[in-house]
Amino acid sequence: MFKRDLDLERQWNHLLAEIEKQIQKKPKDLNEVLFLIGVQELGRGAQLFEKEEKQDLMHIAICKVLSLAGYYELEGLDKDGWPHWKLIKKLPHFDLLEQEKLLKMHVIEYFEKEYEWKIFSITESEA
Repeated sequence: MFKRDLDLERQWNHLLAEIEKQIQKKPKDLNEVLFLIGVQELGRGAQLFEKEEKQDLMHIAICKVLSLAGYYELEGLDKDGWPHWKLIKKLPHFDLLEQEKLLKMHVIEYFEKEYEWKIFSITESEA
């Protein structure tokens, strides 16, 4: 594993620990974190969502975090208050592992920018 990949995993694990402090439950994977971001971006708080709505929330989250890198732009809200995004820069063609790394990097950036969390690897915090 490359040092860069190891650093990303350390940062990711630190982020999961920070989220757990906030909601008293550790997200098990990237999808759960994306779901939480989607709920936050929708702005309606915790509620029950149907399967299709959960998929829509994850799409909102992906668009939001990738907007930080200029891939998406918010078009506006529909009549029900759901945000809609448009692709403004073509996404790179990555395999699934690289896609996950890209999303994790931008999810970390999201929490740093939106909530001013300091996400660092465990080794950085011990230094």
